[in-house]
Amino acid sequence: MKLHDVNTGITKHRKRRRIGRGPGSGHGKTSGRGHKGAQSRSGYSRHPIFQGGAMPLVRRVPKRGFNNRFAVVVKEINVGDLERLYTAGEEVNPDSLRAKSAVTGRYDVLKVLGDGQLTKKLTISAHRFSASAKAKIEQAGGSAVVIPGPTPVAEKNGQRIRRGKRPAAPATPAEDATPADESADS
Repeated sequence: MKLHDVNTGITKHRKRRRIGRGPGSGHGKTSGRGHKGAQSRSGYSRHPIFQGGAMPLVRRVPKRGFNNRFAVVVKEINVGDLERLYTAGEEVNPDSLRAKSAVTGRYDVLKVLGDGQLTKKLTISAHRFSASAKAKIEQAGGSAVVIPGPTPVAEKNGQRIRRGKRPAAPATPAEDATPADESADS
């Protein structure tokens, strides 16, 4: 390599390959598709996890258990953990817990449980509280604030059904009168 050819071949935009333009191009005749077979035909597409006709992995591996797509994922934290993580007067909420890595991963509902002791006055915001946790928080002089959680799927479905079937509005006497009756009066 010499100074005059350091940049040889380096371009900002790579030139588009022109296929099917004669044997001199190196991509003439079959345009890089080879001879015959499904892959040479237009419209052919094989799914990305095709394993050459062998039994696919997803069918070889046994199926076990059940995965509920609509399950509400509840993440728990104990008052003892809050005692260790926070100083008196601080506000506890899902965002601050995530910032302190006290809760990780995806969840729908945060529940505070009553394991451990709480001596600090904290304002705790969560979706749910156990009875013992609420008692310990209030005993320490803090407050337990319930924040609204996600609407359960069954409840959502119920709302959708109720919204779809509305009773017809009762007819008013003014609508019952026909134009013929009005003309007879005048």
